Amino acid sequence: MAAVKSTMRRRSFSLLPFLLLVTSLPARQPVRAKHGMVVTRESNATDAGETVLESGGNAVDAAVAVGLALAVTHPSAGNLGGGGFMLIRFANGRSTFIDFRERAPATASRNMYIGPDGKATQDSVTGYRASGVPGTVKGLEYAHRKYGRKPWKDLVNPAVSLAAKGFPVSWALAESLKSKGTSDRLNQFSESKRIFLKGGTYYSTGDTLVQPELARTLERIRDQGARDFYEGETAHLLAADMKDHHGTLTLADLHDYKVIERQPLTGNYRGYTIITAPPPSSGGVGILQMMGVLEGTDYAKGGAGAASTLHMIAETMRRYFADRSEYMGDPDYYKVPVSALLNARYISSLRESIDPARATPSSQIHPGKLTAYESSETTHYSIVDSEGTAVAVTYTLNGGFGSAVTPAKLGFLLNNEMDDFAPKPGEANMYGLIQGEANAIAPLKTPLSSMVPTIVVKDGKLRLVVGSPGGPTIINTVMQVILNVIDFDMNAQEAVDQPRIHHQWLPDALVMERGFSPDTVALLKAKGHRIRSVPMLGEVAAILFDGTWLQGAADGRTAGTATGTAKGY
Repeated sequence: MAAVKSTMRRRSFSLLPFLLLVTSLPARQPVRAKHGMVVTRESNATDAGETVLESGGNAVDAAVAVGLALAVTHPSAGNLGGGGFMLIRFANGRSTFIDFRERAPATASRNMYIGPDGKATQDSVTGYRASGVPGTVKGLEYAHRKYGRKPWKDLVNPAVSLAAKGFPVSWALAESLKSKGTSDRLNQFSESKRIFLKGGTYYSTGDTLVQPELARTLERIRDQGARDFYEGETAHLLAADMKDHHGTLTLADLHDYKVIERQPLTGNYRGYTIITAPPPSSGGVGILQMMGVLEGTDYAKGGAGAASTLHMIAETMRRYFADRSEYMGDPDYYKVPVSALLNARYISSLRESIDPARATPSSQIHPGKLTAYESSETTHYSIVDSEGTAVAVTYTLNGGFGSAVTPAKLGFLLNNEMDDFAPKPGEANMYGLIQGEANAIAPLKTPLSSMVPTIVVKDGKLRLVVGSPGGPTIINTVMQVILNVIDFDMNAQEAVDQPRIHHQWLPDALVMERGFSPDTVALLKAKGHRIRSVPMLGEVAAILFDGTWLQGAADGRTAGTATGTAKGY
């Protein structure tokens, strides 16, 4: 086991920007193992998942332990105060989707974030009014009760220990907390300032971050289960702090929260089965629609990274995000036209609208007419156990460090998920996304999400487990990794490390990671694309099964880690 972990640790920190420029260096290799694999954003969380697998737990058990550990060690996105999605494919081929997304409070209203001037306020982004009802604790417990095998306490204890004893602050976490945008927001709330900004003196790399209030909260969750968070002492403390600060969450909101188990969305691409997230995720529909458009073309003939290839992918993205703005929302409140958006004739019409030589200005693209076809800062982790069960989890606080609020005596940050609704339909949210009436705020409604944990199967056998954070970039990031594996025959690490692009219709810009050749960029500009360069897009955690080995790939853009288990059970 030590040899496997040692190999992984040497590859856990990012070399990608260097490798993209110095192409003579060999590509990074994925971590390989035969009995199980855990890939996460943070090493302590990866270790927690590995320990569970090696002690007889299954992939769902490991996913619970990882999620709780990340709530301690990755506070910008790991959480107790947020929500997310879990996609499971069992060894027997059955799959299910657990929706523990945040919900709007009962007092929520369509115009709750519209100011006297008629403009959207910042209350959906920062402060006590920004939070939806958290779902993470109940979602993880639901998954464990129904599909796990190890005792609940065994899965919570690693997180309790990390919070009580502390862990070394990484360079990435220290820099994130010191950044002006983050520190300005956290400084507004006394508990957040005290815990995460060290009272205003800030953490340095290597300092130990101890979180005693969070440890006590986790101990109650360990001993009493999710009932403590939604009905017990934690619930009462949270509701009282909300009331003291004119927040929107109440004890009744917490008590009434329900996890929803849904049927995954499935589709086919070049002989592969894609198992992905259904609404209220917009990601699964997006991936299946865009890959459907591409399947009817020879877009890949130029090779990965070619201007012609990127042009076709970008134009496909542009068209889906126009549809997303109009037609995606909570399926319990709005009839999402999934079958129409994925109808073969409609997809063909999208394909035919693409000019291979020229970019179509977004001003000329509108949500499709579907009548004839009708019959949303995050983290992701991927796990496969020795029996072949695969779990993909994406969960979130929405923006980095959520609402910036840490409730008194509880130690965890709350989400700002209400901004994933359309605070003012037709106007951009914090990610620049234009959203319509389908995603307007309503009491108890689930905000639209871009999170899209996805599993790929070929001939009945597991092939790929993948997901990413990144707001709306999630959808395009996950799709590109899948295309890299299927169409460009890349191994897991190559598929993850390949430079990525993003287009979301509006604003009309093709966002490109640094690392593409200047000639490629020039060719895309000549086709009419407006290029915006960024350091990175997404943060993928992927596991690929090549028929013999599980390949674990943590993203070289971050300090993510992968480790394989050395034995089965």
